[in-house]
Amino acid sequence: MASRALGACARSPDDYARVYDRILSQLREPCIIHWLGEMFDPALEGYFGHRDHMAAMDVCVGIIEANASKVDGIKLSLLDKDKEIALRARLPEGVRMYTGDDFNYPELIAGDGRRHSDALLGIFDPIAPAASAALTALAEGRLAEFHDVLEPTVPFSRHVFKAPTRFYKTGVVFMAWLNGHQDHFVMVGGQQSARSLVHLAELFRLADAAGLLREPELAIARMRRVMAVHGVAS
Repeated sequence: MASRALGACARSPDDYARVYDRILSQLREPCIIHWLGEMFDPALEGYFGHRDHMAAMDVCVGIIEANASKVDGIKLSLLDKDKEIALRARLPEGVRMYTGDDFNYPELIAGDGRRHSDALLGIFDPIAPAASAALTALAEGRLAEFHDVLEPTVPFSRHVFKAPTRFYKTGVVFMAWLNGHQDHFVMVGGQQSARSLVHLAELFRLADAAGLLREPELAIARMRRVMAVHGVAS
């Protein structure tokens, strides 16, 4: 995981290389490096010693190349498919790209015929049934079905992860509640209030459009309770 502590104390790209080299050299098994962008955590802006992501990418690639045997792959969470594709093309042989792009995942997972990104996505929690069906289709070579199942979930995902992206967990937990996976919608630190009522209403609409509501009647009843609490008549 990208380190807030390292981001706070590092003074140059060399500091990142030194710390990662020391940690990776001690591993018994390969790991996955997670480059989490500042849209998810503002404290991580300038990670790898550069605010410019492409310059930071040079540092990241250098670290991976120097420790390729200790790196299974890298998860990139910058919500920019072009940057992910660029980094993916530079990875050493055998090092995998795990997409953290909750905006463009169908295209990145399907790949370009030469390279693809493996799925390691936060959005796969609330869209689990659709994701399972889509990945099964992809594994069996049914590419059109893969896209048919997954593409309708993209507007929902982009809404859940819209700026301020760091509040995406509110949408994930709200969906878990709507689908009956938990009996309340209360989060640590009051994070259930991090998104507006309008945001939650649109999330509900997009979830329905993508076929993501497991028990529609339960979801409707719970949505009505939320609206009533906020003084909106059903």
